[in-house]
Amino acid sequence: MLVELRIRNFAIIDELQVSFGDGLNVISGETGAGKSIIIGAISLLLGDRASMDMIRSSEDTATVEACFTIAGMEALREKLEEMGFFEGDEIVIKRTISRSGKNRVYINGSMANLAALSSLSELLVNICGQHEHQLILNKENHIDILDDFGGLQPLKKEYEALYTKYNFLSARLRELGDLSVRNKAEEELHKFQLKEIIDADIKAGEDGLLLEEKKVITNFQRLLEHADSGYEKLYGGQSSILEQLRLVMSNIGEIKKIDGGIKVDEQAVEAIYYQIEDVALTLRDYGKNLSFDPDRLEAVEERLELLGRLKRKYGGALEGVLKKKADLENNLQIISTLSDEMAQTEKAIGELISELKGKAYFLSQKRKETAEKLRVAIEVEIHALRMDRASFLVNFEGPQDEDGNFTIKGIDDVEFFLSTNAGEELKPLTRIASGGELSRIVLAMKKVMAGMGSVGTIIFDEVDSGIGGATAEVVGEKLKAAAADCQVLCITHLPQIACFANRHFLVSKEQGCEGTNTCIRLLSDEERLEEITRMLAGIELTEKAREHAREMLKFSASYR
Repeated sequence: MLVELRIRNFAIIDELQVSFGDGLNVISGETGAGKSIIIGAISLLLGDRASMDMIRSSEDTATVEACFTIAGMEALREKLEEMGFFEGDEIVIKRTISRSGKNRVYINGSMANLAALSSLSELLVNICGQHEHQLILNKENHIDILDDFGGLQPLKKEYEALYTKYNFLSARLRELGDLSVRNKAEEELHKFQLKEIIDADIKAGEDGLLLEEKKVITNFQRLLEHADSGYEKLYGGQSSILEQLRLVMSNIGEIKKIDGGIKVDEQAVEAIYYQIEDVALTLRDYGKNLSFDPDRLEAVEERLELLGRLKRKYGGALEGVLKKKADLENNLQIISTLSDEMAQTEKAIGELISELKGKAYFLSQKRKETAEKLRVAIEVEIHALRMDRASFLVNFEGPQDEDGNFTIKGIDDVEFFLSTNAGEELKPLTRIASGGELSRIVLAMKKVMAGMGSVGTIIFDEVDSGIGGATAEVVGEKLKAAAADCQVLCITHLPQIACFANRHFLVSKEQGCEGTNTCIRLLSDEERLEEITRMLAGIELTEKAREHAREMLKFSASYR
């Protein structure tokens, strides 16, 4: 319930503070006094878009703040706890608009965003004006109204969870199908390429070894000549290096016999001798083992050609070819698992769709039961609102076959039908209701829904559009009845409605030194009598009009 509202520097409001109570709170005043501005300020607290045009001239910021009591509103309390804003049985919402663009939202003193504010407003306040008329005329909203009336939201959420999962699996199956089609075209190519690489039996670094081998074979003659020449010079020929080194060693031995002080290490010289001998023998054996094999040379060249072709085709180096092999094996593994995943997904969808159908048809059955109750309830209300011959129907359209037409809201296509006169065919609400009739339909729905406890406050703006006289009196009675279940705020120009108020507020414009300002005040009993009289008589307040107003207030006071 809206307990207190404070507005500062908003439109033509300098500063305004008002406290509302439970029951029916009526707001009246001259046209242009600022009644709609107050509703606009409340709309801002419910998440409506802000504009710098809302800020009072010569001011930099505008502020709207409201306090609500939420005792007994368990759904709202749970949401506040979930969002981290719960602080007891009250919630304070504040919104500031700045010309600098630094707009702010506060919930119980903590900063919040518009998304959080909008989600809370659905449970706090419902403003029923021309926008609400458009909502009811929109066929897409009819199924939600029906579900709210029947308390079917928990069942609907269970269905929505299954439908969301079904949609996810269906999308995954389509994705797998697309992948399968693309991979089918690539699978044969991948298999061919992998076979080509596997058949080549590539070893890492193999091309480098083959190039070395080819160099040796093609340079056989030169290598043999160098090996033989080296061996002859070191060991095999006359006056070879080793023969000369043996003479040197003999000379050193003779010197040592005469002069033992010579600084020559005979063992080091001998070690050099044997090292050179090893080199000579190695060159001899190397030369003996050299041979020219044209078949081997041809095989090496063919192998290098094969490896070169694979490198050009798959990666520029043997490491790239081997990586390509690993990638191809992985791709083929994925392709092979696609069919398995598709089969598993199809099975899961098959199992889910059976459960989905069950939930959908059960929800549909409950909706049809609820639709009859809503029809009766709405017809009772609209008949009381002087539409005695009107008929109301919740019409179910769309496929009702075994497969159904599943959407996020179920298999039902729901639309409200209305006939305003006896004998007339029921037709869609959007094609039937005039302005006055639509206002009464909206009021009837709000009266029926008020007892469902969906919001704490309902605001009726222009509920008296297109009605008057005895119908207006009935509308006042219905508003009073609706206020028994939740707080009602009603802006009206009709005394037949205003007289039913538990509290009557007057909005007026005052001229001050700093410009025009909108004010609101709670009327006393005497002031209320004068305001009802003004609403009846206009400018000239006659005693006859005052007596009529007194009778209206007396009658409304006896209404139960």
